[in-house]
Amino acid sequence: METKDLLEDNKLQEIIDILRSNIDAEQMVEALDDYHENDIAEAYEALEPEDRQRLFGILGAERLSEIFPYIEDVGEYLAEFNPEQAADVLENMDADDAVDALEDIEDEEQREKLIELMDKDASADVRLINSYDENEIGSMMTTNFIVIKENFSVKQAMRALISQSQENDNINTIYVEDKDNKYAGAIELRDLILARAETPLGDIISHSYPSVAADAIISDTIEMLKDYAEDSIPVLNSESEIIGVITSQDIIEAVDDEMGEDYARLAGLTAEEDLNESLTESIKKRIPWLLLLLGLGLVTSSVIGIFDKVVASVAIVVVFQSLILDMAGNVGTQSLAVTIRVLMDEEISGVEKAKFVLKEMRVGGTNGLILGLLALVFVAVYLHGFKAYVWAAAFRISGIVGFSLFIAMIVSSFIGTIIPIFFHKIKVDPAVASGPLITTVNDLVAVVTYYGLAGILLVGHI
Repeated sequence: METKDLLEDNKLQEIIDILRSNIDAEQMVEALDDYHENDIAEAYEALEPEDRQRLFGILGAERLSEIFPYIEDVGEYLAEFNPEQAADVLENMDADDAVDALEDIEDEEQREKLIELMDKDASADVRLINSYDENEIGSMMTTNFIVIKENFSVKQAMRALISQSQENDNINTIYVEDKDNKYAGAIELRDLILARAETPLGDIISHSYPSVAADAIISDTIEMLKDYAEDSIPVLNSESEIIGVITSQDIIEAVDDEMGEDYARLAGLTAEEDLNESLTESIKKRIPWLLLLLGLGLVTSSVIGIFDKVVASVAIVVVFQSLILDMAGNVGTQSLAVTIRVLMDEEISGVEKAKFVLKEMRVGGTNGLILGLLALVFVAVYLHGFKAYVWAAAFRISGIVGFSLFIAMIVSSFIGTIIPIFFHKIKVDPAVASGPLITTVNDLVAVVTYYGLAGILLVGHI
């Protein structure tokens, strides 16, 4: 085991020993202050249920509310408390973390009961976040932020900051609203601290600080949020009032989710499919794409059947079929992935798309030339050394393999680029629709090129 793993195991055991010990509450809290909440959460999960219940009375709801956001399936552990205790923990959590925790509880009535037991402000925040669809920005915001009035003096702003920071620890950026409670900009904490008491607040407000609408679609705005690279960005309702913020951690999680969804779509799946999904549901999601691929595969097989005389006359050509098809598929997938990434930029023009297609074809052609020449040499050596072909026949076959590989990689680059651009143009998700079609078209082109050349140049000549 590596040193790092040993240190992690030792740390985990240290925390478990502290949690299981009989030291008084004050000593335990002080001892745990030396460890990160993520490490404490891992140790907490390793305890027996009775030990965890005992800890509620020692650590209290507030301390547990700092630990629970780092637990994967927090609903399971909330169920070990009585409803009042669970609600107490939830109301001390940030609203977005509380929403995530409540989602882990399958019983809708139980969820509603816990929300009702939470204090008025906490339950209102949870209901606000829950009022947005899961694909909207509002569903992933937190209500942990500081807001001050535009007409405040620097001194008043500092007082408001100190007062609100008792409940909200997201203080690096302070948001500003006007007399009508409309969003007016933001102030960096550093600027506020350095400002002189007589400095007008307007002098340090960034009026162009970005914001995002609560009902904006996450997938449509994630690139914009990434580009700003701010610690947090305010979320506004339809009245331009600040109702929450999106943190950098939220943005990272959203990007991760988007990548997971795209990856799943490339395989014809959905990102929601997981270990908890039933067999029937998984089959229903996968079978349509598999049926489509079966049909497309039959088309490719039928085309190969046209060249049965070539296969019968020169059987050795079948050996290298998979090499050409696999390389064509790999190149097409690479082009598809790059194209989908480029298409995330909605500002890209038609001219830029055309340049991008040509660039991908040049990349495919260059790689195809290199790999085609390598195939020419290695296939010839293989045929001569292991199959006893004379050099002339070996190079004739390897030349066809190399040239077919070259053509297939150029075409695959083109197809892997143009098909997702086409689907994007007609408002069809390219990640969902492109993969199977690209694979089939590439296979057809590669098969026709390879066996066509073999039929012309090999049958009757070797």
